[in-house]
Amino acid sequence: MAVEVLSTADGREKTRLSRAHAATWLGARAAGKSLPVGHAAPPLRPARPEKPALLSPRDVPKRKPGSPAGRVALLHAVAHIELNAVDLHWDILARFTETDFPPGFYDDWVRAADDESKHFNLMCDCLEAEGSFYGALPAHAGMWRAAEDTAQDLMGRLAVVPMVLEARGLDVTPGMIEVFRKAGATRAVEALEVIYSEEVAHVAYGSKWFHFLCGRHDLDPKDVFHQLVTKYFKGPLKPPFNEEKRAEAGLPPDFYWPLTETGAA
Repeated sequence: MAVEVLSTADGREKTRLSRAHAATWLGARAAGKSLPVGHAAPPLRPARPEKPALLSPRDVPKRKPGSPAGRVALLHAVAHIELNAVDLHWDILARFTETDFPPGFYDDWVRAADDESKHFNLMCDCLEAEGSFYGALPAHAGMWRAAEDTAQDLMGRLAVVPMVLEARGLDVTPGMIEVFRKAGATRAVEALEVIYSEEVAHVAYGSKWFHFLCGRHDLDPKDVFHQLVTKYFKGPLKPPFNEEKRAEAGLPPDFYWPLTETGAA
């Protein structure tokens, strides 16, 4: 199921399959009939539609969010992040099956993939309401780099993707919501509030299973997190941080503050 999602290029079709497979897995679990996990050979890079054009981060045009075009660009950027997140969550399920996990590991990441699929479609609906669509603008080519860099390192994947990249979403989403609220864009505000409320759980899944693996190997989670983020994440972490939501997701300040420029100095 995971490889089928990863191998599907069109965003709407990818997320349709994702939600259908999530319903199948979670329905079986609710009925007390867990599906077998099996083993898979996921592609190093997921299938992607012909558009958007993927550019180096420095080549993606900067648009001011105070303008209508800037707000469309912001919605497009969030849609791109959410589509990558769908693939990231199915990829972690398919790529690391040699690690023995309880069924709850699969429950969590299937739920996360289902949420991200919903989030992508919410953003697409907002874009289409503005006369645009996903693929109308260029997008960031670096989104999948963290997955490639950690393709052989499950703890690295957990540290960098949910505990750094998704945690960053908790920091910046309130500001985005305010941009759309000031513009009177009620639909976008409501969609982003759904995303904001549900992303806390995804960061928490990362923290939970990272700590699980550290406990299994008798490792100090904070020290290992610092080592892995320094290894795989380019550059320091940048405040301001949403400390309340990060704490809610199981990320205390002594995990991330030492990785800032000030903390590392």
